[in-house]
Amino acid sequence: MIRTTHALQVAGLAGAVALVLTACSSSSDDAGSGSTSTGGGSGDGSPLIVGTLLPQTGTLAYLGPPEVAGVNLAVQEINEAGGVLGSDVEVVHADSSDADHGEVATQSVTDLLSQDVQVIIGAASSSVTFNVVDDITGSEVVQISPANTATGLSGYSDYYFRTAPPDTVQGAALGNLITGDGKANVGILVFNDDYGTSLRDVVKTTVEDAGATVVYGNPGEEFDPAASSFATDVTALMATNPDAIVILAFEQTKQIIPELVAAGVDPSTIYMVDGNTADYSADFEPGTLEGAQGTIPGAFPSDDFQARLKEVDPNLTDYAYGPESYDATILAALAAVKGGGTDGPTIQANLAAVSGADGGEECTTFADCVTMIDDGDDIHYVGQAGIGPFNEDNDPSSAFIGVYQYGADNKNVWVKAVEGSVD
Repeated sequence: MIRTTHALQVAGLAGAVALVLTACSSSSDDAGSGSTSTGGGSGDGSPLIVGTLLPQTGTLAYLGPPEVAGVNLAVQEINEAGGVLGSDVEVVHADSSDADHGEVATQSVTDLLSQDVQVIIGAASSSVTFNVVDDITGSEVVQISPANTATGLSGYSDYYFRTAPPDTVQGAALGNLITGDGKANVGILVFNDDYGTSLRDVVKTTVEDAGATVVYGNPGEEFDPAASSFATDVTALMATNPDAIVILAFEQTKQIIPELVAAGVDPSTIYMVDGNTADYSADFEPGTLEGAQGTIPGAFPSDDFQARLKEVDPNLTDYAYGPESYDATILAALAAVKGGGTDGPTIQANLAAVSGADGGEECTTFADCVTMIDDGDDIHYVGQAGIGPFNEDNDPSSAFIGVYQYGADNKNVWVKAVEGSVD
């Protein structure tokens, strides 16, 4: 899944549906002219059209702004460097909504495919991806999610990639954080969703391997994400006397936290994840979450990258998964350049190579990477998200997980990052 910290950012996306954006291009014909092919694809020389399938409506609408900004920034910088194979890249934005409104993503995919996109960035939600991945990859269109973490998507299709690590990395980091804090009896409030149960399974294995016990939230003890109240679930959890409470949920967290507070829970014993490590300063009384911790996959974006994203979307106040969206777009463009074509099969055949799976010399910008490709060099694109090259399952081979802690203002602050490899 994904995480951003403001539910009000969606306003900036209202006009983005089906918007085709072509950024200003430089006059140079040199950058983006690479034609070295590694095989695969038909060498289609038409302009690269990137589609996005990111949340603009529904309960996940607050998740989209940094991701959309990341894609738009990448397209802008690619075109300023000369585009892909001599043509500007275009981007078509479409809404993924959420898993409870599956028809939205289905229609969006149909629309994107009708506009001949060769790559789709998204979805944000693993559950949404499971609903549409067959339609996308079955059309030989590359899908790159900047935020999916469900373990069931590893190796799902040759045409499915992601720039966020599977839950094996975040789950292990969270489990180690909990046991490292000396907790021995872990209660998990987990919703019955592919994202939640996948992450729960990894956390459970990690804490149990360290000698702790999952006293609540085992298989069969999930809650209904569409429920109107979670008081019964909190009561059942508290009856097991946990000394650490993990909340694996999305917007339901805003209802769960008050129930935990009413039950006398010390906020410093609460742990959250990317789906709900949000800014709750407008939702709860000061001090409600003081000391609580959460994890979000991805390296913390540099000040320079944050500034570049804000030039694209001045309303941004959070940047989670913006780097992953940016890198996904850059990687797709580099794969097209390396393969000498913008069709899906060519991009698919070259994505792993430009990510550094075959070794190669490191490069950090689209322009520099293209220069190296034109010189006949193998490249290893080192992007903003800090992930390792794609492995045989099209997952990043390594990734950083950020650890955040809440202050008295109920806002999360980055504390540190831990790096983990993908099994």
